[in-house]
Amino acid sequence: MVRLRFVGCHFGVWMRAVSGEIRYRMLWSGRSGYCDAGLAALRDTGDMARKRIDEAAGLAAAQQWAAGASDRNTVATAVRYTLQALADRVPGKSVEVRVPPYGAVQCIEGPGHTRGTPPNVIETDADTWLRLATGALGWEAARASGAVLASGGRANLDAVLPVLRLR
Repeated sequence: MVRLRFVGCHFGVWMRAVSGEIRYRMLWSGRSGYCDAGLAALRDTGDMARKRIDEAAGLAAAQQWAAGASDRNTVATAVRYTLQALADRVPGKSVEVRVPPYGAVQCIEGPGHTRGTPPNVIETDADTWLRLATGALGWEAARASGAVLASGGRANLDAVLPVLRLR
């Protein structure tokens, strides 16, 4: 049995979740179909649980990265795990931390945003993020070197880093 649930109406399109896809119906034409792009609607409403990185796998990936591993899967897992740890440590929606192409999280309490580019954004590459997250690089040193781009009054992680200490 397929469980249908109303997701929302956006620009005249009704969307319902259908086994991980979005079923849509154009209100003005009566046409219907499936829309993969509509999965973003589920994520934005909080109805779809985000995949969490297992703690053992995340720690293992971070330790492998610290030992010199640079393969894409190891770096991706380490970045996503440390971003997850940051979001768990300082929950909120006022600052968005981006580490392209691996992930982004919203964190730190304060006024949130719901659409468009947030007012407080921090963006950096994977290697710099992992060095910041593990304490191998300080926040001010990263900002001074230009390795971290931060905009907005709340875009400061100095008080919350590192999120992971490697032994």
